[in-house]
Amino acid sequence: LLITTSAICAPIAPQKVLILYNSNIPESKDLAEFYAQMRQIPQDQIIGLPLSQKDQITRTEYNTTLQAPLRKIMTDRGWWSMGRDQRGVRMAVRSKISTLVCMRGVPFKIQRESTPPPTKSSSTNKPPSHSAKNNEASVDSELSLLSVENLPTTGPSNNPYFKKDTPISKANLPFMLLVGRVDGPSYALCKRMIGDAIATEIHGLWGMCYLDIARKGGGYAVGDQWLETIHKRNYAEGIPSTIDRNKQTYTTNYPMNHAALYFGWYTGNRNGPLLNPKFRFRRGSIAAHLHSFSASNLRNPNRNWVGPILAHGAAATVGNVYEPYLHLTHHFDIFHDRLLKGYTLVEAAYMACPALSWQNVVLGDPLYRPFLHLNGSGEKYPEDKNYRAIRIANELWKNEPDKLVKKLRTAAAAKANATLYEYLGLRYRFQKQPEVAIAFFKTASTKHHKPSDRLRQWLYTADIYREANNKPLAIATLKKARLKFARIPEVKSVIALLNILDPPPPPPAAKKKASTPAAKKKK
Repeated sequence: LLITTSAICAPIAPQKVLILYNSNIPESKDLAEFYAQMRQIPQDQIIGLPLSQKDQITRTEYNTTLQAPLRKIMTDRGWWSMGRDQRGVRMAVRSKISTLVCMRGVPFKIQRESTPPPTKSSSTNKPPSHSAKNNEASVDSELSLLSVENLPTTGPSNNPYFKKDTPISKANLPFMLLVGRVDGPSYALCKRMIGDAIATEIHGLWGMCYLDIARKGGGYAVGDQWLETIHKRNYAEGIPSTIDRNKQTYTTNYPMNHAALYFGWYTGNRNGPLLNPKFRFRRGSIAAHLHSFSASNLRNPNRNWVGPILAHGAAATVGNVYEPYLHLTHHFDIFHDRLLKGYTLVEAAYMACPALSWQNVVLGDPLYRPFLHLNGSGEKYPEDKNYRAIRIANELWKNEPDKLVKKLRTAAAAKANATLYEYLGLRYRFQKQPEVAIAFFKTASTKHHKPSDRLRQWLYTADIYREANNKPLAIATLKKARLKFARIPEVKSVIALLNILDPPPPPPAAKKKASTPAAKKKK
């Protein structure tokens, strides 16, 4: 059964893709050739340059080893036709290449170099309008405007593709490149990311979505709103979603099973499920954590977020190598929306980012389209069955919610299907019917086979009580869960919550030793 959805967007043609690797690193070349073979990219569109083997380079190194050689190659091979825009700025006015893929080995950061403030204008004698700025940037974001000559090195440039809803092939932006990166903690992991993306396109990305709101308030509330928007969209689409609205992030070893999507914020280093060595995202998963330096150590599996996310099995993520400021980072709600519509990873990421020549990076196969089969097409895999059923039911009976629930409840009872019961609990929680939600979670807990899945139902229930300001009942639920699931690693999530809601009393103060006559003599 194919359900009706908007037309799936066309892929980026292989002839529009250029691959860049570091010719000083044999593994970088090998990865480039592997990717070209997997995506059928022409051999003459694989470029190797002798680059630094460091993660971070200077602005001078960027200009001399990356910018100048690449510009020459683009023009010499006829991939660009240069001209001037209406302001007289020289840039590409026609381009045969829309997408640049940087392989692991290509540096990803341009280091900060303080620049002096501008001097007073000799014509007006007015003081400068701004103070000294810094010119740090991500290599990839800088390369996105490679064709634009004399681009300022301080501050961001506006992204003309931001909020667009059209393929890059029809966007009429010849001066711009969509720059993605196949990079991470190891070359083996990079090949896995490519393979996962291509394999997932055969059957589609199915599973749970986990959202982690920070509740920072003030000027940061927009970040929370992005996640709330995703939650609402998933409810409408039939994608089961869990959302944590507490100030802390998901607690240590949270049982984030069947995770196909994850969006959260705001801590500097991995936590929650990523502290569990056995945790793995579903194959092909998209996961991202919003933080100013989430990609600053993207090749480290234990630092910040990007490296750990990829090390735990995700196929793709986005992040920042330096401080981007909230409004100039990837807007997760737009990113999520464009992925669901069938755009490639790199198109969705650039539509979601307001700035170029800035701090942002896109990790994973840039041509990956995870939701090609959201309409029910593609090969049918057993592990996807329940999530496909939920999606199709939501589409068939979206205007008849009572019938939708009846159909799913009947199927859940007939098959003792824990996933369907859990989904119904999440659905009623979204509808603000906590008592009904808890009843479904209790049933799901008795039907799930894995203890960690059963534990998650208890955590849902405790969180409902917590949200209702019924702290005693939340604590009682967690204490029962601690006893029931004491032998599994995920119980740490329960212990962490109890330490927040019901912290143990501080140890008694040590008694001072009585002074002895000898001690008094020493004084």
